[in-house]
Amino acid sequence: MHYTDVLRRPIVTEKSTALQEQGKYTFEVHLHATKHEVKEAVEKVFNVKVMQVNMLRIHGKIKVVGRRRIQRPDKKKAIVALKSGDKIQIFENV
Repeated sequence: MHYTDVLRRPIVTEKSTALQEQGKYTFEVHLHATKHEVKEAVEKVFNVKVMQVNMLRIHGKIKVVGRRRIQRPDKKKAIVALKSGDKIQIFENV
């Protein structure tokens, strides 16, 4: 899998913004991406040193529309801890 396929988008919420103070950044990643692939992708794309990667799988909710039941897609997110002193510039102006 290519680096651009592994990292889908950064997640910017109140909780993820609070984690940035600890040097942790949150990304939505491909459903089949592994911790090793996420670590390599973040290191290559942002030129930083990754110390730890934690992964979460979020199952899609079922939404009822009229008589139909629609399931939203599953998602996977990764919380990446960087070496002290490293920063990702995408999140600095948010």
